[in-house]
Amino acid sequence: MGQPIIQVDAFTDRPLSGNPAAVCLLGEMKDDPWMQSVAREMNLSETAFLIKLPEGYGLRWFTPETEVDLCGHATLASAHVLWEDGHAHRDEEIRFSTKSGSLTCRLKDAWIEMDFPAEPEHHEVPAGELITALGVTPLYTGRNRLHDWLVEIESENVLRNLRPDINLLKTVPMRGVMVTSRSITKGFDFISRFFAPSLGINEDPVTGSAHCCLGPYWQKRLKRYTLYAYQASPRGGVVHVRVAADRVILSGQAMTIMRGELLI
Repeated sequence: MGQPIIQVDAFTDRPLSGNPAAVCLLGEMKDDPWMQSVAREMNLSETAFLIKLPEGYGLRWFTPETEVDLCGHATLASAHVLWEDGHAHRDEEIRFSTKSGSLTCRLKDAWIEMDFPAEPEHHEVPAGELITALGVTPLYTGRNRLHDWLVEIESENVLRNLRPDINLLKTVPMRGVMVTSRSITKGFDFISRFFAPSLGINEDPVTGSAHCCLGPYWQKRLKRYTLYAYQASPRGGVVHVRVAADRVILSGQAMTIMRGELLI
C-alpha cells in the first residue's frame, strides 16, 4: 500500500489560490533524505510530515531545497487534514511538536487559529544588494531570529508592482525578505509579499511565519492588536493576526485540492 499524501490550499476559501502545501501523515518515522526527496518531488513551497506522538503530533516542514524551522501555511494545512480526515475531533485542540516549540491549532467557526511564537524584527541596515535587488526606497528595514528581513516601503501600489531581481536576491545571506506597506484595499490593515529564493521559493504565495514578524511590527505602528492582512502574490491569501505578548495568533482557512499515494 502506498503512502497517502494530500495537497491543501491554505489561507484561502477558494480553490487554486492561497498557498498550496502537501501533507504526509507517516505511519513510521522516515529519515531526512527521504523527506527531502519527497518535498523536492512535490515541488511546492512546503511539504509537511506528521507522525503521531503520545500527545499530539510531531511536525516537520521541508521546502524543495531544505528543512525550515517554522511554517504557517503547512501547519494550517496539517490541522485541516487531521480534522477533515477524522484523525482529530473538530472540537479538539491539536498540538504539534516542532523545531519552534509546541504549536497549537483549534477550529473557530470556518477559521483555523494557530498559536505561534512572535518573531519580532530589530532595526538593522541590510547589505546594499538586498535593496538593489528589490528596486525600492525603504522606509524601514529590520531582521529577526529566523534571518528574515522586513522592508517597509511607501505604498501598496509600489508593492504590488514589485519585480525583484531574483538572481541577485539569491546572493543575499537570509531565509527570505518580507516587503510590506499599509493597505489601501478596504478591509485590510497591511499588505505584504515574501521572497525566499535561497529556499527554492522565488515568491511564496502566503507566508504564515512572516506574519509572526509582520503582526508585531504593524501592531506597534498602527496601535492595534487585531489586524487583517493580505499577501499580494499572484495567488493571494488572507491572514488574520492577533498579537498577544510574545505569541501571535494566526487565523486562516483551507481547502483540500488533491489526494494521492506515493508508491515508494
